[in-house]
Amino acid sequence: MAYKKLSVVIPCYNESSTLEKLVGKVLDADVLGLDLEIVIVNDGSDDGSTEICEKIEKRHPLVKTINHPRNLGKGAALRTGFGAAQGDIIAIQDADLEYSPTEFPRLLDPIITGRADVVYGSRFSGGEAHRVLYFWHRVGNSFLTLISNIFANVNLTDMESCYKVFTREILEKITIKENRFGFEPEITAKICHLVPRPRIYEVGISYSGRTYQEGKKVGWKDGVRAIYCILRYNFFD
Repeated sequence: MAYKKLSVVIPCYNESSTLEKLVGKVLDADVLGLDLEIVIVNDGSDDGSTEICEKIEKRHPLVKTINHPRNLGKGAALRTGFGAAQGDIIAIQDADLEYSPTEFPRLLDPIITGRADVVYGSRFSGGEAHRVLYFWHRVGNSFLTLISNIFANVNLTDMESCYKVFTREILEKITIKENRFGFEPEITAKICHLVPRPRIYEVGISYSGRTYQEGKKVGWKDGVRAIYCILRYNFFD
Protein backbone atom coordinates (compact mmCIF):
# COMPACT_ATOMS: atom_id res chain seq x y z
CA MET A 1 0.00 0.00 0.00
CA ALA A 2 1.22 3.50 -0.82
CA TYR A 3 0.84 5.68 2.25
CA LYS A 4 0.29 9.38 1.64
CA LYS A 5 -0.46 11.17 4.91
CA LEU A 6 0.73 11.08 8.51
CA SER A 7 -1.47 12.32 11.34
CA VAL A 8 0.40 13.15 14.55
CA VAL A 9 -2.02 13.21 17.50
CA ILE A 10 -0.81 15.26 20.47
CA PRO A 11 -2.74 14.98 23.75
CA CYS A 12 -2.06 18.10 25.82
CA TYR A 13 -2.84 18.85 29.44
CA ASN A 14 -1.07 21.84 31.01
CA GLU A 15 2.01 21.78 28.79
CA SER A 16 2.31 25.50 28.10
CA SER A 17 6.07 25.46 28.72
CA THR A 18 6.80 22.93 25.95
CA LEU A 19 3.84 22.80 23.55
CA GLU A 20 4.90 25.45 21.04
CA LYS A 21 8.46 24.15 20.85
CA LEU A 22 7.22 20.58 20.46
CA VAL A 23 4.90 21.50 17.58
CA GLY A 24 7.78 23.28 15.87
CA LYS A 25 9.87 20.12 16.14
CA VAL A 26 7.06 18.02 14.66
CA LEU A 27 6.66 20.46 11.77
CA ASP A 28 10.41 20.28 11.10
CA ALA A 29 10.62 16.49 11.40
CA ASP A 30 11.49 14.18 8.52
CA VAL A 31 8.27 12.26 7.80
CA LEU A 32 9.72 10.38 4.82
CA GLY A 33 7.81 12.28 2.16
CA LEU A 34 4.37 11.94 3.72
CA ASP A 35 1.90 14.80 3.93
CA LEU A 36 1.62 15.94 7.54
CA GLU A 37 -1.33 16.73 9.77
CA ILE A 38 -1.05 17.64 13.46
CA VAL A 39 -4.07 17.16 15.72
CA ILE A 40 -3.70 18.71 19.19
CA VAL A 41 -6.30 17.67 21.74
CA ASN A 42 -6.24 20.26 24.52
CA ASP A 43 -7.58 18.23 27.42
CA GLY A 44 -9.03 20.91 29.70
CA SER A 45 -5.76 22.76 30.30
CA ASP A 46 -5.84 25.73 32.68
CA ASP A 47 -2.23 26.93 32.41
CA GLY A 48 -2.36 28.95 29.20
CA SER A 49 -2.07 25.97 26.85
CA THR A 50 -5.46 26.86 25.35
CA GLU A 51 -4.24 30.24 24.18
CA ILE A 52 -1.03 28.70 22.83
CA CYS A 53 -3.07 26.14 20.87
CA GLU A 54 -5.13 28.94 19.33
CA LYS A 55 -1.96 30.83 18.34
CA ILE A 56 -0.36 27.73 16.81
CA GLU A 57 -3.49 26.84 14.85
CA LYS A 58 -3.73 30.33 13.36
CA ARG A 59 -0.06 30.30 12.39
CA HIS A 60 0.23 26.81 10.93
CA PRO A 61 -2.38 25.45 8.47
CA LEU A 62 -1.23 21.86 9.12
CA VAL A 63 -2.35 22.11 12.76
CA LYS A 64 -5.87 21.72 14.10
CA THR A 65 -6.88 21.89 17.74
CA ILE A 66 -9.76 20.22 19.55
CA ASN A 67 -10.63 21.44 23.06
CA HIS A 68 -12.08 19.32 25.84
CA PRO A 69 -14.07 21.54 28.22
CA ARG A 70 -12.55 19.69 31.20
CA ASN A 71 -9.69 17.30 31.81
CA LEU A 72 -10.71 13.77 30.82
CA GLY A 73 -7.33 12.02 30.60
CA LYS A 74 -4.80 10.92 27.99
CA GLY A 75 -6.87 8.00 26.71
CA ALA A 76 -9.90 10.23 26.20
CA ALA A 77 -7.77 12.83 24.41
CA LEU A 78 -6.33 10.19 22.10
CA ARG A 79 -9.80 8.80 21.39
CA THR A 80 -10.87 12.28 20.29
CA GLY A 81 -7.70 12.77 18.26
CA PHE A 82 -7.96 9.43 16.50
CA GLY A 83 -11.52 10.27 15.53
CA ALA A 84 -10.41 13.52 13.92
CA ALA A 85 -7.21 12.25 12.25
CA GLN A 86 -7.35 11.84 8.49
CA GLY A 87 -3.98 10.22 7.80
CA ASP A 88 -3.20 6.76 6.43
CA ILE A 89 -0.73 6.46 9.32
CA ILE A 90 -1.43 7.78 12.83
CA ALA A 91 1.28 8.47 15.41
CA ILE A 92 1.06 9.50 19.06
CA GLN A 93 3.28 12.33 20.27
CA ASP A 94 3.29 13.61 23.86
CA ALA A 95 3.48 17.39 24.27
CA ASP A 96 6.18 17.41 26.94
CA LEU A 97 9.40 16.95 24.88
CA GLU A 98 10.29 13.67 26.61
CA TYR A 99 10.11 12.06 23.16
CA SER A 100 11.85 13.65 20.17
CA PRO A 101 10.17 13.94 16.74
CA THR A 102 13.62 13.35 15.22
CA GLU A 103 12.75 9.67 15.76
CA PHE A 104 9.92 9.76 13.20
CA PRO A 105 11.93 8.26 10.30
CA ARG A 106 12.85 5.27 12.47
CA LEU A 107 9.25 4.82 13.60
CA LEU A 108 7.69 5.24 10.17
CA ASP A 109 10.10 3.18 8.07
CA PRO A 110 8.79 -0.31 9.00
CA ILE A 111 5.26 0.72 8.00
CA ILE A 112 6.16 2.64 4.84
CA THR A 113 8.34 -0.23 3.59
CA GLY A 114 5.49 -2.70 4.09
CA ARG A 115 6.99 -4.70 6.96
CA ALA A 116 4.77 -3.57 9.83
CA ASP A 117 1.24 -2.49 10.71
CA VAL A 118 2.12 -1.16 14.17
CA VAL A 119 5.41 0.24 15.51
CA TYR A 120 6.35 0.83 19.15
CA GLY A 121 9.25 3.10 20.09
CA SER A 122 11.21 1.49 22.92
CA ARG A 123 13.18 3.49 25.47
CA PHE A 124 14.95 0.31 26.53
CA SER A 125 15.88 -1.32 23.23
CA GLY A 126 19.01 -0.37 21.33
CA GLY A 127 21.73 2.06 22.24
CA GLU A 128 19.98 5.43 22.07
CA ALA A 129 20.55 8.13 24.68
CA HIS A 130 18.12 8.38 27.58
CA ARG A 131 18.03 10.44 30.74
CA VAL A 132 18.74 8.55 33.96
CA LEU A 133 15.87 8.99 36.42
CA TYR A 134 13.77 6.86 38.76
CA PHE A 135 14.73 3.27 39.60
CA TRP A 136 11.23 2.23 40.69
CA HIS A 137 9.67 3.67 37.54
CA ARG A 138 11.90 1.39 35.49
CA VAL A 139 11.05 -1.59 37.68
CA GLY A 140 7.35 -0.81 37.41
CA ASN A 141 7.53 -0.37 33.65
CA SER A 142 9.41 -3.64 33.23
CA PHE A 143 6.89 -5.47 35.43
CA LEU A 144 3.88 -4.10 33.55
CA THR A 145 5.49 -4.88 30.20
CA LEU A 146 6.27 -8.41 31.39
CA ILE A 147 2.76 -9.29 32.49
CA SER A 148 1.31 -7.63 29.40
CA ASN A 149 3.65 -9.75 27.27
CA ILE A 150 2.66 -12.94 29.09
CA PHE A 151 -1.05 -12.48 28.46
CA ALA A 152 -0.74 -10.96 24.97
CA ASN A 153 2.01 -13.41 23.92
CA VAL A 154 4.43 -10.82 22.56
CA ASN A 155 8.01 -9.80 23.38
CA LEU A 156 7.84 -6.00 23.67
CA THR A 157 10.40 -4.23 25.82
CA ASP A 158 8.38 -1.04 26.46
CA MET A 159 4.62 -1.44 26.45
CA GLU A 160 4.15 1.91 28.22
CA SER A 161 6.02 3.91 25.57
CA CYS A 162 4.32 7.04 24.25
CA TYR A 163 5.58 6.39 20.73
CA LYS A 164 3.08 4.13 19.03
CA VAL A 165 2.38 4.33 15.30
CA PHE A 166 -0.51 2.59 13.54
CA THR A 167 -1.93 2.19 10.09
CA ARG A 168 -5.45 3.54 9.86
CA GLU A 169 -6.72 0.09 8.96
CA ILE A 170 -5.55 -1.32 12.30
CA LEU A 171 -6.69 1.61 14.42
CA GLU A 172 -10.20 1.50 12.95
CA LYS A 173 -10.60 -2.05 14.26
CA ILE A 174 -10.10 -0.94 17.87
CA THR A 175 -12.40 0.94 20.26
CA ILE A 176 -10.59 2.68 23.11
CA LYS A 177 -12.43 2.77 26.44
CA GLU A 178 -9.79 3.87 28.95
CA ASN A 179 -9.70 7.59 29.70
CA ARG A 180 -6.34 7.84 31.46
CA PHE A 181 -3.00 6.05 31.18
CA GLY A 182 -4.75 2.67 31.05
CA PHE A 183 -4.83 3.39 27.32
CA GLU A 184 -1.35 1.86 26.94
CA PRO A 185 -2.10 -1.70 28.14
CA GLU A 186 -5.59 -1.55 26.63
CA ILE A 187 -4.47 -0.79 23.09
CA THR A 188 -1.61 -3.27 23.35
CA ALA A 189 -3.97 -6.06 24.38
CA LYS A 190 -6.49 -5.19 21.68
CA ILE A 191 -3.87 -5.03 18.94
CA CYS A 192 -2.38 -8.37 19.96
CA HIS A 193 -5.78 -10.11 20.01
CA LEU A 194 -6.85 -8.97 16.56
CA VAL A 195 -7.28 -11.80 14.07
CA PRO A 196 -5.14 -12.00 12.07
CA ARG A 197 -2.60 -10.45 14.40
CA PRO A 198 -1.03 -7.28 12.98
CA ARG A 199 2.69 -7.19 12.26
CA ILE A 200 4.19 -5.38 15.25
CA TYR A 201 7.68 -3.89 15.18
CA GLU A 202 9.67 -2.19 17.92
CA VAL A 203 12.50 0.30 17.37
CA GLY A 204 14.91 1.86 19.85
CA ILE A 205 14.39 5.56 20.57
CA SER A 206 16.07 8.24 22.65
CA TYR A 207 14.27 9.51 25.75
CA SER A 208 14.57 12.63 27.90
CA GLY A 209 12.29 11.95 30.86
CA ARG A 210 11.04 14.57 33.31
CA THR A 211 10.99 14.64 37.09
CA TYR A 212 7.76 15.24 38.99
CA GLN A 213 8.99 18.77 39.72
CA GLU A 214 9.31 19.29 35.96
CA GLY A 215 5.74 18.15 35.32
CA LYS A 216 5.69 14.33 35.13
CA LYS A 217 2.11 13.15 35.72
CA VAL A 218 2.14 9.33 35.92
CA GLY A 219 1.86 7.98 39.48
CA TRP A 220 1.56 4.68 41.34
CA LYS A 221 -2.23 4.66 41.02
CA ASP A 222 -1.81 4.56 37.25
CA GLY A 223 0.36 1.46 37.69
CA VAL A 224 -2.38 -0.27 39.66
CA ARG A 225 -4.90 0.67 36.99
CA ALA A 226 -2.54 -0.68 34.32
CA ILE A 227 -2.55 -4.13 35.98
CA TYR A 228 -6.36 -4.08 36.00
CA CYS A 229 -6.37 -3.08 32.31
CA ILE A 230 -3.92 -5.82 31.35
CA LEU A 231 -6.22 -8.43 32.89
CA ARG A 232 -9.46 -6.88 31.65
CA TYR A 233 -8.52 -6.34 28.04
CA ASN A 234 -6.61 -9.59 27.57
CA PHE A 235 -9.30 -11.81 29.09
CA PHE A 236 -12.70 -10.10 29.31
CA ASP A 237 -12.94 -7.34 26.71
